[in-house]
Amino acid sequence: MIELEKDGGLWTVTINRPEKANSLTGAMLEQLAEIAESAGEARALILTGRGKVFSAGADLEAAKAGLATSPLWERLSGAIAALPGLTIAALNGTLAGGANGMALACDIRLAVPGAKFFYPVMKLGYLPQPSDPARMTALIGPSRTKLILMGGQKVGTDEAVAFGLVDRVVASDDLMAEARAIAADTLAAKPAIAAGIKAMCR
Repeated sequence: MIELEKDGGLWTVTINRPEKANSLTGAMLEQLAEIAESAGEARALILTGRGKVFSAGADLEAAKAGLATSPLWERLSGAIAALPGLTIAALNGTLAGGANGMALACDIRLAVPGAKFFYPVMKLGYLPQPSDPARMTALIGPSRTKLILMGGQKVGTDEAVAFGLVDRVVASDDLMAEARAIAADTLAAKPAIAAGIKAMCR
């Protein structure tokens, strides 16, 4: 249910469980973390999903068993954030719950029109993963982060772009081509240059 395609220095990771809104089981989450931890050699990494939803977060049954608060989410987002290459979340649809962490950890977020973004931790009664509020605050500021995390608000694509949560809206049919085009200069550059620029932006 997690697909990995390697094309030279470009790694594309696809969540493929559209019949369950790409919700993640423990095994899927661990596989994503292992891929991210092994992607140091990738010059660029694209995360995306199949269907109309990027990811609904934790699978319902897995969440009931404790996955919603598992350290695997933090392990995954931390591994993505630590990568020296360019990381792009190509959000093919709505992003919800703990799945926000992997997108927040990416360098760039693209989204299709009509996608929604929400992280209902207050309603569900638990804290977000430790790094997620800080990463969200760095992108959109503390008030808007509280609007999403404490106010439980769903943010549409246009508002997400205005906030800075999403960098560009791209038609669904063009999403992956746009992600690859953005990665092209990094793929063509010396890895040390790309890593150096990324380090300077931190």
